[in-house]
Amino acid sequence: MGPRGVHGAVGVLCALCAAVVAGCGSAGTGGLESAGPTSPAVGPVRLWPGLPPATNPPIDYGESDIQRVPGIRVTGDGVRSVDAVEVVRAEVRAHPDARSGADGLYEETARAVEACVREPGACPVMRPYYRDLTGDGRDELIVGIRMPEQQVAVRVYRAERGGLTRIMSTVDQVISVELAGRDLIMRVGSAGIPGYEYRTAWSWDERQGSMLPTRDEIVRTGSPGAGHSGAGSSGTGSTSAGPSGARPCSAGPSGTGPSSLVPEGAGPSSLVPGGARPPGARPSGTAPSPVPPPPPEETP
Repeated sequence: MGPRGVHGAVGVLCALCAAVVAGCGSAGTGGLESAGPTSPAVGPVRLWPGLPPATNPPIDYGESDIQRVPGIRVTGDGVRSVDAVEVVRAEVRAHPDARSGADGLYEETARAVEACVREPGACPVMRPYYRDLTGDGRDELIVGIRMPEQQVAVRVYRAERGGLTRIMSTVDQVISVELAGRDLIMRVGSAGIPGYEYRTAWSWDERQGSMLPTRDEIVRTGSPGAGHSGAGSSGTGSTSAGPSGARPCSAGPSGTGPSSLVPEGAGPSSLVPGGARPPGARPSGTAPSPVPPPPPEETP
């Protein structure tokens, strides 16, 4: 084909392309349309840059949670080989008078834990759950302990070197405890902010060797009117220390979100319904308002 033929073919192709583009851009044919002007990106602005650095190191939540459970032997580095009740009993015996911090339990709860063998129906240690929270391919042991005033102690244990190490411990008035991936999420009601709840995601931190509260937020739940009607019964002015006169303090923040804790072969299940805490208060803050005792745990 000569030069003139080539130029002719190119001209025909260009004409066809122009017709196609014109057709695609016509109204009603699904062509691209402008979405309008885009807002300019605004970077973070630091306020008061002249503030001096902190003189004290920040509180390390994970440090107080890490503890070797005395007297517990693990077969084949598997947490399923241990009895959750015996694990909690071992901790109570190691710290019989602890009413605050990572080992804190109500006095009556500590007595009930010791009596679990004789009175299993009244045992406050709930059924254990298993999940790989550290990403090492092995399950961790997740334990919940019922206490008065709808308080629930949530503890996580990791098998290592033939024994058991506690890598998380916290206490709060819990709506539910759930799992999302390798995060353990706690949901806690707010008595002072109707229609909202606290949610805290606890995640494994390799550097600290413990579960840390990596995300803590206040989330709206339902309509403000629906939440307002139920908040008045809890009240934010009254406090109660429980029958023992001492409320256990949590080792770190809590609050939280999706996919309920599920043991092998069981359906979804939350640990405890209901619960509330004053707005802005962390677990070691004011004592909770009195609430009715929780109903029995549902069978999966």
